[in-house]
Amino acid sequence: MLVRMTCYSSFLLQVNDGYVKNLEILSKKLRFSQVDPMINASKSLKDIKPELERLLQKALSKVSDYLTEIFFSMRKPGTNIQILQQNLVQKYRYLILFLREHGSKVYTDVCAAYADTMNKVLSAHFQVYIEALEKSKLDIGVSSDLTGYDTSIIDLIPRGREHLRNHHFMFSLGERASILKEIDRPGLVPHISEVNPVKYPYEVIFRSLQKLLMDTASSEYLFIKAFFGEESLFYQVFEGPFEVIDKHLDHTLQYCHDAVCLMLMICITRKHQLVMLNRRLSCLDTYLDKAVIYLWPRFKTVFDMYLQSLYQCDAKILWVDGSHPHHIVRCYVELTAALIQLNAECGDGQLDMNLERLRVAVDNLLGRLAENFANPRTQHLFLLNNYDMTISVLKEAGDEANKLQRYFEEKLESNMVSFVDELLMEHFKDLIKFVRSRVSEDLILYTECPNIADVEPIVKNFAVTWKTALELMHNEVVTSCSNLLSGMAILRAAMAQLLNDYNRLSECVKIIPGGSTLNRNLVSITSISYEMRKYSITL
Repeated sequence: MLVRMTCYSSFLLQVNDGYVKNLEILSKKLRFSQVDPMINASKSLKDIKPELERLLQKALSKVSDYLTEIFFSMRKPGTNIQILQQNLVQKYRYLILFLREHGSKVYTDVCAAYADTMNKVLSAHFQVYIEALEKSKLDIGVSSDLTGYDTSIIDLIPRGREHLRNHHFMFSLGERASILKEIDRPGLVPHISEVNPVKYPYEVIFRSLQKLLMDTASSEYLFIKAFFGEESLFYQVFEGPFEVIDKHLDHTLQYCHDAVCLMLMICITRKHQLVMLNRRLSCLDTYLDKAVIYLWPRFKTVFDMYLQSLYQCDAKILWVDGSHPHHIVRCYVELTAALIQLNAECGDGQLDMNLERLRVAVDNLLGRLAENFANPRTQHLFLLNNYDMTISVLKEAGDEANKLQRYFEEKLESNMVSFVDELLMEHFKDLIKFVRSRVSEDLILYTECPNIADVEPIVKNFAVTWKTALELMHNEVVTSCSNLLSGMAILRAAMAQLLNDYNRLSECVKIIPGGSTLNRNLVSITSISYEMRKYSITL
């Protein structure tokens, strides 16, 4: 049988299905001659061995040249590598099996040629894709946007309100959260982006880049595993692409001061880990783990810059003469709400303490801004409006913000009580001072026994001025409160307290000697209540 091996040399001409079948026959003969002791000792093997070796070397050379030529053809621009792999290379998988079994050095060289080719091709592919995507990047946030971070730059003062109308503003989440619902959708296509030059926040570019990486890596990993049978070759192929992406991220992240973007990138990476898990592919496990580990320190650096900016900013420079919510405070409240939402989406506990630090910093800034107002009533009104705005923003963040929302609700309630007291003192000073200092809530105890001379001017003054004072109170609350519902709550609280205080005065008049002479000057509780109801309705 062995002496007939010379006849196979005529078939080692062209790589096709017939050639592959002849290789299988040659492999069988080689294997047979190597494992059978009797054949090894036979003279016939010695006679045919040179020819057999010649056939083997010719086959190894031809298979090596054929595969190497295909691999090099993958470098041509416009080549659809996946189709080439599936329709041609994969079809002749036996070629690589033959090399592995009968020519380990040649097999190693072929693997190296493939790894080198794909490394260069994919590295160039990712480099071109990254350069194309960068043209579509919308720059959001630089260090100068962090109020107080650099005392020579306060860019948010003139631009803050404009930014609040921009959904891509660095402190808010807005429509940017939708990217987490489209995590596995196709990425951006550069040539389409050139035709329609829309700018995107960096997290959109990051997701597109990672999407391309996942799809390319999945396809390449499955091909390498099926064709070569060696997973280690995948990491040789992707050594270059990983380096290209890492270099891009190193450059981009050092200039990124957008905490929302960084947190979105962490969430995107977390979700992409789940995508790869669902694909049952582990080829990117190490890379994606490293990406998360790499993103967190940058996020914390930027987050600390945000906190530092809050503490360093000059409240007198930021102060705006008005009691409505301050745009800087709104920025940081929206940032808090955004981070709470993203923390609920894919947090791992690392953000919890930082969110508390942010809450303290925002509260501190509010207090410092309030101190710029001349009188306590305006201070409390400023805080009321800001706390109310804060609560409204946190409600949009969902149940995860409940704890923080309750904290600001308590602050709102406390300041409402103080504001109501100041408001009543402004318009009903004599009445309030008298009942608070002379009459107990239960109308039993008195600091000193009142007489007719004490209460007469108070009763008569109230009878003349109370309607005008109610109207002034109403107008002040309506014009000063940024939220009408909160204004209604404040006005009701003020009127309820006024009603209670005047009732205490009326009861006091009834029990003091000669108090009956003032009955015609006393305003009935019913009349006051009726007038108050009118203002409640108009509000």
